[in-house]
Amino acid sequence: MDSAPEIPTNVATLERPPSLLSASPVETAEEAGISVEPRPQELRTGDGAFDVVIVGSGPGGYVAAIRAAQLELRAAIIEKSYLGGTCLNVGCIPTKAMLSSVEALSIARRGKDFGFTAGEVKPDYPAIVKRRDRVVEQLRSGVQALMKGNWITVLNGHGRLLGGGRLEVNGDDGPQEVQARNVIIATGSVPAQPPIPGTDLEGVVNSDQLLQLETIPARLAVVGAGAVGLEWADIFGTLGSKITIFEMLGQILPAADGEVGAELAKELKRKGYALHTSAMVKGIARKGDALAVQFSTPSGGEQEVEADVVLVATSRWPYTEGLGLEEAGISLERRFIPVNEQMQTRADGIYAIGDVVPGAGLAHVASREGEIAVETIAGRSVRMDYRAIPSCVYTHPEVAWVGLAEEDAREEHPELRIGRFPFRILGRAIASGAREGFVKVIAEPRYGEVLGVHMIGAHVTDLISEATLAMTLESTVDELIHTIHAHPTMPEAIGEAALDVWHRAIHKG
Repeated sequence: MDSAPEIPTNVATLERPPSLLSASPVETAEEAGISVEPRPQELRTGDGAFDVVIVGSGPGGYVAAIRAAQLELRAAIIEKSYLGGTCLNVGCIPTKAMLSSVEALSIARRGKDFGFTAGEVKPDYPAIVKRRDRVVEQLRSGVQALMKGNWITVLNGHGRLLGGGRLEVNGDDGPQEVQARNVIIATGSVPAQPPIPGTDLEGVVNSDQLLQLETIPARLAVVGAGAVGLEWADIFGTLGSKITIFEMLGQILPAADGEVGAELAKELKRKGYALHTSAMVKGIARKGDALAVQFSTPSGGEQEVEADVVLVATSRWPYTEGLGLEEAGISLERRFIPVNEQMQTRADGIYAIGDVVPGAGLAHVASREGEIAVETIAGRSVRMDYRAIPSCVYTHPEVAWVGLAEEDAREEHPELRIGRFPFRILGRAIASGAREGFVKVIAEPRYGEVLGVHMIGAHVTDLISEATLAMTLESTVDELIHTIHAHPTMPEAIGEAALDVWHRAIHKG
């Protein structure tokens, strides 16, 4: 990461896809047709400085603002683009809406498996995009209603620290200055621009720009097999694109447990995707009407694959440009803003949360960090705990995990106990036609403390919450076993995998 070029200034602004231009950047609740209860009089008073000003309104920023209001702090949000940030507008929510559409399409195509027949089922891409945008608009209006309902001031513009608790907000109406007793930086991240020749060619896009596609590409190449790249591959693969995926490391979804990553690779290959791991992309070149991705692998040497669109989904960089960090006395470390367990920076009264700080760049992590920062400002004794952070990937099949992967757990506990249970023999999975995947429980050998839970299969992004709660409470395998799971349900696989740690699984032959 240190050798990557600096963030170019032209990627700093979160551009809204053309298809989402129907609403103003900061839509009022009244404009959205939403009624809000008036704020109690005692929370309406106060002049001068805000108790807390949050720069950025993503899942970290707007949650922090609401928590501040709950603690009777006078709060404001500075947002240069659209309420909800990257996650709501061009990230988590748009992709999940499209993944839901292609899941419905996939099920419809399997009608005979469920006992019904229909005519040829074809995707209507403009309709899928319209539904996606409608979902985004609804949730954005909901965030606006929450701001108004909690009497949070929303300032539209680019925020910059001036020192001494002062911030400049540079918006359409020119600059204005606000005073804050505390500041929370929650500006998120932007797609990284890796040092690959040809990434500036037409047809080479990042994940934000992919939302602007008006048609389904016949061939899509994806550089980077993390969650973002794999989810987009799944969307367009189901819509009919020929998918080629390149990953520099030895497995797709490198952050996942190796066994789970291998299982996902098997499922994607079954769908017809071409996967190239340990692949070094050397460049992208125009070749007639196509784009040629030039790469090499240890086994295949120099190779080339043609595509109509190339998605570069290698990583994301913290967005810290133009924030006045140096003037505020904050230095970056490996692009990130260093913080302590209370999300405090080295500058008094300035906090940072979300993608701009080291750690997992996940929306739910940013939300919790925002709560921690605000509660610290309010004088509460709290700290951020990263031990039980769930990760979810919404491919089909889905992938989810919490805690240590087997490879990491073995470094501390060579004699690990591991239990597995496949969905293919689970009653609910068979009945619903979702038999792929398994649950894997990793436990410490002496007391059976749960060290990690890894899943691949249908709805595992929902199932992971039970495992996350177990790890938060430092539960043992026996406590998972003694938890009665309803029958027939998918979570029964968690109980069976826990039993399998002690070789006692009931339904596993």
